[in-house]
Amino acid sequence: MTTGMYLTQGLHRALRATPHDTMTICAGRVRSVADVADRVARLAGAFQSLGVGEGDRVAMLSLNSDHYSEYLLATPWAGAVLNPINIRWSAAEIAYSLRDSDTRTLLIDDTFLPLLADLRSQSTDVVNVIHCGDGAAPDGLLSYEELVAANDPVPDAHRCGSDLAGLFYTGGTSGHPKGVMLTHDNLMTSALGCLASGLFLTSGGPLLHAAPMFHLADLAIWLAQVCRGGTHVFIPAFRPDWVLEAVQAHRITDLLLVPTMVQMLVDDPAVADHDTSSLQAVLYGGSPISAALLERAAVRLPTASFVQAYGMTEVSPVATLLAPQDHHDPTLRRSGGRAAPHSEVRIVGEDDTELPPGEVGEITVRGGHVMAGYWGRPEETAAALKGGWMHTGDAGYLDEHGYLFVVDRIKDMIVSGGENVYSVEVENALARHPAVATCAVIGVPDERWGERVHAVVVLVAGAQAEPSELREFCKTLIGGYKVPRSIEVVDALPVSAAGKVLKRELRAKYWNASERSVS
Repeated sequence: MTTGMYLTQGLHRALRATPHDTMTICAGRVRSVADVADRVARLAGAFQSLGVGEGDRVAMLSLNSDHYSEYLLATPWAGAVLNPINIRWSAAEIAYSLRDSDTRTLLIDDTFLPLLADLRSQSTDVVNVIHCGDGAAPDGLLSYEELVAANDPVPDAHRCGSDLAGLFYTGGTSGHPKGVMLTHDNLMTSALGCLASGLFLTSGGPLLHAAPMFHLADLAIWLAQVCRGGTHVFIPAFRPDWVLEAVQAHRITDLLLVPTMVQMLVDDPAVADHDTSSLQAVLYGGSPISAALLERAAVRLPTASFVQAYGMTEVSPVATLLAPQDHHDPTLRRSGGRAAPHSEVRIVGEDDTELPPGEVGEITVRGGHVMAGYWGRPEETAAALKGGWMHTGDAGYLDEHGYLFVVDRIKDMIVSGGENVYSVEVENALARHPAVATCAVIGVPDERWGERVHAVVVLVAGAQAEPSELREFCKTLIGGYKVPRSIEVVDALPVSAAGKVLKRELRAKYWNASERSVS
């Protein structure tokens, strides 16, 4: 067995120190640390009884719940590897990730049962399907609660250190999702580094899980709370009224959102009717926050400070943090902050040499939080981790005080509502429509989503296709959040002498009036 940190470490610590403290609150269920530890050990036993072995992948397709938290602990406890599934993907994308990872055990809640027949037909290696909804398990599925009740607790397998903790699938420039391999040390380094910053989590305060738990942003703050010890409150998904009700009812101190969610929350008229005075910190990421939104938030959530995190799945996920006091400086507010305590950030040129402050190049990151690599993709791994630094694919610069400014995307990625969308995935879907001759997908400014997915399409000579038809076609192949929100039909795309589509020209008419070239 390797040595090092492990995901269940905080649970063991809390079990000794504060076994009777409340750990989870969800849908009226309140469970202590001791209750959770017992259930986790039993669920791990259930996994093993189903044939889940050391290093096997266990997937979860579910909205937020206390079951999700137990899955995140029981999987490593059983010696297995996490595979949280993006709930916004199409069945085809989910099935690809299940096949690619050779996942044989899947937990699924009621919301996603309608996808199950498609998933089973496209990923035939999945042999164990566990229903983790609140009602009775449908015929042919295993019951989560019955498995927990029927199995004895098993000892923690203590996978740790450089052992693989999870596969976290992210959009790929190849057009297929790729699995980011994160070790126990990777995830724990990021969690503990963020805690060491003093900007993460209020001591003794309850944390609300409103952002989707499959996403590494929420998983990171979940793990930090497990390490620190504290209460987790779960709502199924983000809805302003659910958030406000939970904040008031449970005196929530900490909340993770993306800027789109912040906007929807502070602009909801119901804010005035709820007591949000317990709220101490709102952590957000995905894009900077506008001055106008920050001002509205300060009025409507007056007790809350704001912290921005910049990062990506490949760095577990935090690279830099922007402190609350920096939000009051208009220039710094457009930055991603400075390197987190566990992280080292530098800007490099095309020859991979470090550039001086103020010069734009590729953002690279080094530290114990950088991924082990991409699952089954050694060449892409070698390119991304060249020289021991994670090459993010983002272009930016550091100022003389170490603040990071992101100015463009090298990897041609769109961030819409906090979700990454790779243009090539959308282009591949559009190109399969018989009326589409060629297309280009870009991100354009959007007041609500930060950026929206916009397609510029050239049709086959003589063919016709309405934008609505193209959108519906795309929905059968890719997740709804990736489908173009707007489609423009043109006679030809601008191309370089080498025949490459000039996306900068397509973006120019949308972004030239903006102070940033990316959201």
